[in-house]
Amino acid sequence: MFQNHTPECFPKMEEQDPSDRLRGDQPKETKENGSFSQFSSSVRAMVRIRQKYQAMKKRRLEIAAVSSQSFMSPRSTSPKVFTFENFQDTINSNPASPHKRKKKRKARVLFPSSSLRAVPTKERSRAKNCLYLLCIIVFLQIYNAIENLDDHVLKYDLDGLEKTLKREVFGQQEVAESLLGHLHDYLSTYVHNKPLVLSLHGPTGVGKSHVGRLLAQHFRSVVGEDLVMQYFVLHHCPTEDDIPQCTKSLDSHVSEMVTHAEEQEKIPVFIFDEVEHMPRELLDTLQDLIHPKNNNEYLNAIYILISNLGHEDITKFVLHNSSVAVSGHLSLIQELNPWLRSYLERYHMLFLEADLLPFMLLEKSYVMDCFIDEMSREGFYPDRSHVERLAEELSYYIVGEREFSHSGCRQVVAKVNLL
Repeated sequence: MFQNHTPECFPKMEEQDPSDRLRGDQPKETKENGSFSQFSSSVRAMVRIRQKYQAMKKRRLEIAAVSSQSFMSPRSTSPKVFTFENFQDTINSNPASPHKRKKKRKARVLFPSSSLRAVPTKERSRAKNCLYLLCIIVFLQIYNAIENLDDHVLKYDLDGLEKTLKREVFGQQEVAESLLGHLHDYLSTYVHNKPLVLSLHGPTGVGKSHVGRLLAQHFRSVVGEDLVMQYFVLHHCPTEDDIPQCTKSLDSHVSEMVTHAEEQEKIPVFIFDEVEHMPRELLDTLQDLIHPKNNNEYLNAIYILISNLGHEDITKFVLHNSSVAVSGHLSLIQELNPWLRSYLERYHMLFLEADLLPFMLLEKSYVMDCFIDEMSREGFYPDRSHVERLAEELSYYIVGEREFSHSGCRQVVAKVNLL
């Protein structure tokens, strides 16, 4: 639009010589200077407008050229409307688009040279070695303790005692096993918090006193004569007048044996037979010895009490439950113990912490074994028919097909001596 303007619209300036201008008067020079500055400002404004117009025109032509190449086919002459959808397709189809993201290159892992390649090793902890050492020490301590227990038990030769009981005690296998179990557990160590008290009960002739003699004989051979006491009430304290002296003598004798056993680091054995005949004063003294209050050396001792207390009720219980098979004898003993304990605790508090071992009635087959053993000892040939004939001379409780001896094996020795 500026091309159509002609310079005629602006007033022409007459060309004047600068010398003429200098020769003019001063008012004329001032007027000319004012008109020149006004003209130069107008010219500069025109130049700026023209330059801006040319730049805008050039930019429009460039945009038109780019759009014509992208959206117009070569044969199309009509203009098309620009949309962003076509523009997005154009960008996707153009591999050289500046907006396309480049794939990030993965960081490469750089290794040193093959000569220096090595797997890093962790520093070994010293605590693991200390743990292994501690485990070894604990194992050795436990092994040493077990060996010491075995050595302590070996001193008392309980295996030999077991063989003796199996060979000479008939019909009381459960009682013998329980007795050996108590002895083994107690003799495994020397330090105890209470003495071992075993109470043997049962009818006449079932083997209670015989077991007591076998125990006394065995422990005398392993710990010595001075650490085993076998006390018979009717022999050591036969009358009531002897009770004060018997009480004092029993107390002093037990104290001496306990002190002597403490010095030798052995366990003494006290066997009291015929406890049912023991007077109340002796029972009280024995209770004070078994349950001491101040002295610890009394805790390492074995007390065996033999009596026939409650034998009548034991007999009734066995006969009433005789239908139980032989393999059920152990369950019978377990059923009998609670009742027997309550009866003995009412009799005296001495039996409060005692382990009860009730002896059952002997059947006819076990009585015959007693005859065979006694006849062999006396040098007689144990003929089977002869043994049966001797066994028939005894009295029995007959319950069904089973026969229980009234007196056990008590009369066997007398019958054999008459041969």
